Amino acid sequence: MYRRNKYEKLIKCFLRFTFCLFYSSPVISIAATPPNILLIVSEDNGTELGCYGDPYAQTPHLDRLASEGVRFENAFVPYSVCSPSRACFLTGLYPHQNGQIGLATHKFATYNSDIPNFVTLLKSNGYHTGLIGKLHVNPESAFPFDTHTIRGANFNRKQTVTDYAKEAAAFFGASKGKPWFLSVNFPDAHLPFIRKINGRPTKPVSEKDVKPMPWVGVNTPRLRKQVANYYNCLARLDEGVGLLLSELDQSGQSDNTIVFYFGDHGAQFPRGKGTVYEGGLRVPLIVRWPRVAKAGQVRKELTSTIDILPTALKAASIKAPTRLPGWDLKPLLINSRPPQWRQYLFGFTTGSFPRNCFIQHSLRDDRYKLISSPRPGTENLDAGSYLDEAHPHFVISGATAKDQSTANETVKQAFAIWSRPPRYELYDLQKDPYEWNNLADDPAHAEIKSRLIKALINLQERTRDPFLDQKNVDEFVKEQLANRDMKYRKQKNFRWSYLETFPQWRALE
Repeated sequence: MYRRNKYEKLIKCFLRFTFCLFYSSPVISIAATPPNILLIVSEDNGTELGCYGDPYAQTPHLDRLASEGVRFENAFVPYSVCSPSRACFLTGLYPHQNGQIGLATHKFATYNSDIPNFVTLLKSNGYHTGLIGKLHVNPESAFPFDTHTIRGANFNRKQTVTDYAKEAAAFFGASKGKPWFLSVNFPDAHLPFIRKINGRPTKPVSEKDVKPMPWVGVNTPRLRKQVANYYNCLARLDEGVGLLLSELDQSGQSDNTIVFYFGDHGAQFPRGKGTVYEGGLRVPLIVRWPRVAKAGQVRKELTSTIDILPTALKAASIKAPTRLPGWDLKPLLINSRPPQWRQYLFGFTTGSFPRNCFIQHSLRDDRYKLISSPRPGTENLDAGSYLDEAHPHFVISGATAKDQSTANETVKQAFAIWSRPPRYELYDLQKDPYEWNNLADDPAHAEIKSRLIKALINLQERTRDPFLDQKNVDEFVKEQLANRDMKYRKQKNFRWSYLETFPQWRALE
């Protein structure tokens, strides 16, 4: 009798627990309502944020977002220039898979207009979709957002961060009960690095307050002024993020919204934007998913912005297109240990337009980084835009000859390698995180180099990279160099030949 009563009590307790679990309102709301998805995308900034340990950053709102969500320590973009990077997170594909291998303003585009992407996939499943800020991917018709406001790049910051928040508030209010997807693309911290505008930031820093990022390699008063204003841009960006998230809170929709914050690539300083060095490819990535993600985590797994689309689709219970190379981040967000995770991360550049043309691939694991240059010993025009004042697109945040003269011999040698790269570079990121010492010719690292070369070729084969074929490399470069006069920009129907030849090559099995 005692045992029967005991079991009856246990059964009743179990039934009560099951009833409460099944009928509790939070669970019903999560199951019944697909999550809203908010992408917050900033321009040209790496991990120079307080939550990533930067000593000069004034980023309290992003730091708070990291404390409320999950911060990814080793997050990267596949290509460190705007248009290709954006095409990657919008399509979930590598640049050579979607075709956007250069800047949209220079006629580069995706191979075709019907590649499934964030907008078409969510929109066809009942989501209201919106974009605030630039798209900068061709063709724009491939991304049929329901609403698109503040359409330009806004590099002069004519529209303020308050304007972005107001547009977001209007979008939140217009959703009419439908799940929504909104991408908000802030112009900071793109050049020009504006010290203060529209009263922001309230307390700008100056060159006496900062030092250049350690991967830049040069520290002069002229460069420190650029770095200081870069940090001022980040402070203004942070205020914009705070205003945006405040509007989300006021809309009452925060609890059912997944927030992804990330940079589109690293900062525009030497060995940053445009390169396959860590300074160009490594970005901040913060994900807040209330009641799902474990807040305050720091994950060190290798992650990529191509992971954002498959994560969002899985969260919305939408079937992903086949053969997406990205991974669903949810196991990391909920603080589990997935049975497997990626071993390697891929990077790529073409230089993004003819006057900066140079092709490179990179592949890194959790310690070592390989850089592959299929045209070794030739001039890296992209490096010239940072190191050569005679370059037609020399950037103000580059290193002049006078700046370079102050660098030590290790940095000067690294600049020389960057300017005319060898066939391979190899870096031990554990001992040399800023990639100063090339180990590619060190016999002690020959086995590691061989392993990474094989892994890179394997990835190129699996993802059908046209640049695996040297003929495609040479023909692409030849056409780019033949168009350095940039007259194509005024030709209405101009189309790069790779847009025809690469799809044909990719179709071959």
